[in-house]
Amino acid sequence: MTATTGRAGRREWIGLAVLLLPTLVLTMDMGVLFFAVPYISTTLAPSGTEQLWIMDMYSFLLAGLLVTMGALGDRIGRRRLLMIGATGFIGASLLAAYADSAPQLIAARALLGVAGATVMPSTLALIRNMFHDPKQRQIALGAWGGILTTGATLGPVAGGLLLDHFWWGSVFLLALPVMALVLLAAPALLPEYRSPRCGGGFDLLGAVLSLGAVLPLVYGVKTLAVDGWDPVAAAAVPAGLLLGVAFFRRQRTAAAPLLDLSLFRIRAFSGAITVNTMAMFAMMGFTLFTSQYLQLVKGMSPLTASLWSLVPSVGVGAAVGLSSALAGKVRPAAMMAGGFLIGAAGFAMMTLVGPDSPLALILTAAGVLAAGTVGTMTLTAEMVVSAAPVERAGVASATSETAVELGSSLGIALLGAAGAAVYRSRLDGALPAGLDGEAARTAQDTLGGAVTVAAHLPGRIGTDLLATARSAFTDGLHVAAVVGLVLAVGASFLAHRLMRHLPAAAPATTTPEPVTA
Repeated sequence: MTATTGRAGRREWIGLAVLLLPTLVLTMDMGVLFFAVPYISTTLAPSGTEQLWIMDMYSFLLAGLLVTMGALGDRIGRRRLLMIGATGFIGASLLAAYADSAPQLIAARALLGVAGATVMPSTLALIRNMFHDPKQRQIALGAWGGILTTGATLGPVAGGLLLDHFWWGSVFLLALPVMALVLLAAPALLPEYRSPRCGGGFDLLGAVLSLGAVLPLVYGVKTLAVDGWDPVAAAAVPAGLLLGVAFFRRQRTAAAPLLDLSLFRIRAFSGAITVNTMAMFAMMGFTLFTSQYLQLVKGMSPLTASLWSLVPSVGVGAAVGLSSALAGKVRPAAMMAGGFLIGAAGFAMMTLVGPDSPLALILTAAGVLAAGTVGTMTLTAEMVVSAAPVERAGVASATSETAVELGSSLGIALLGAAGAAVYRSRLDGALPAGLDGEAARTAQDTLGGAVTVAAHLPGRIGTDLLATARSAFTDGLHVAAVVGLVLAVGASFLAHRLMRHLPAAAPATTTPEPVTA
């Protein structure tokens, strides 16, 4: 079809529903897994580092490949890439559901990350291709953004329901019917699109460098934080940094670069990307602590814990509404700086949480933290798209998604690593007398392992182990909260500095974008 600016009809709106379904699944993935971690710890007995990799591998590969897959979709067709990703997601979900060791689950999570990276940019790009009328496109993009929040909220509940009735692997089977529906409906309802400007070759070296820069760096940081000095991990950190430098140099010289670096010279764009990354770092970095606290410290079932975890969403909803109401009246710099300071208050409250604290304390702290960080993110999506020229809006969106995923993954990895390091150090020499070597190592690796070991110990020794481990876990939570508090305060000052030139109401972009489908 030729370029058009016509209004979308019934087919496009049904097609939007098809695109929202895989988006929902992708955003539910991490929340579902949070509540499966204690069961995975019991069944597969992963080490502390392996447990972090189970959580992080999906998100890091997703973040590392988003820009690459977005560029690939421009060349081979965005609908085709979406269908390839849906097929891969089905296969990887089956491998994850029936994994019988921690390394197998980590490998399956890696494949899920690759498949997810093909799906996420394809959904957003196809929405932009299907809705040419500015007002309709705004509604469609609003629905896409809303489904991200919905998925993050429903993920823990769905995980809790499944874990209350089935084995831990069932949480990975949620994606199967959804992705199967996408494969059936996509050819009839979704248009194919290839960018007419992608006549050059594909920057394969850039794709390798972008992924190679992320994995060694994160591996090194996590391993050093959890296990102490290790020469391989120590060498991985500078290796990742060097590959990152090589990637950016490659993007300056490549004939068909994956990432348009000139976008970062637009201050509003680079500022919005930075704010998104920091906000996701703060919010997602503490979600894992909250879910484990409810289950392993308070002793809740997954379903009960997941239902209680919905309480902080009340604060999130209020923050989103307030941010939208103030968007045209208050400068973005003031709103974003204020949001991070509210998030810092939530971190400060987390430092007061102990094993015997009332449930209301951690739920209120989580609500304040989430409200502050999400409040800042409601302003950045439109800023990213409107700050970039129309012809580069696609790569701008992919870059924003990458920043969100990377911030989320780094938050889980670095704050999780800080908490794990404190947990292990607190248990070193503090375990009850009479605990044999293997049980001691299992208890010292993770709180989930300590709970499992304590359940099989007689009398006082099991009770003492459980109390010691829970106290050590909350000590780790306090250290991670202090780190988050410092970062949130720093992010507040940085957001104000980056955004202080922007007016209270940025001009709306209403020019329709020509699309060839």
